[in-house]
Amino acid sequence: MPTQTATSSFDIFLPSADSTDRCAAIFARHCHMGDTLLLFGPVGAGKSHFARALIRQFFGPHQEVPSPSFTLVQTYTTPQIEIWHADLYRLGHSEEIIELGLEDAMGAALCVIEWPEKLGPNIPQNAVHIRLSPQTEGRVMQVLGAPPALQSALQSAFAS
Repeated sequence: MPTQTATSSFDIFLPSADSTDRCAAIFARHCHMGDTLLLFGPVGAGKSHFARALIRQFFGPHQEVPSPSFTLVQTYTTPQIEIWHADLYRLGHSEEIIELGLEDAMGAALCVIEWPEKLGPNIPQNAVHIRLSPQTEGRVMQVLGAPPALQSALQSAFAS
C-alpha cells in the first residue's frame, strides 16, 4: 500500500467466515512489503482468522498458518514477499518488540499484528488500523487509514 492519504474510517459487515476470507483477499491485492496491518479486537473477534486468510492469499490455501500466540511471531517468505504475523497478547512490555525483531520488520516486511495495543509508542505511523467486533452473527470490521484504492475496493465489494 502506498503512503496513507485516507484517514477516514469506514465499517464493513462480515456475516460469515467466507466473507472474512473475501475481505482478506482484497487486502492481499493491495498489500506490499513495508505495510503494517494492526488487528484490534477482543478474544474471538476474528483477528487470527483474518490474518490466516490474508497469509493464505500469498502462499496458497493449504499453507499451514499456526497461531503465533506462544512464539509471538511467525514468518513466511517467498522471493516476492516476506510476511511477519505477530500475536502480542502475551507481550509483557512494548520494549520486547526489539528482541523479537518486529521493530526492524515493520517498514521492511508485510507485518500483520494482533493485539497491537502492546506496541505502545511503537505503532507505525502509516499502519492500517483494523478493528474487529463480533456481532450476534458475523463481525464488523472498522478500517482506519486505508489507502484510497483499498478503501474503494472494500466498499465496492461489501456495499450494503
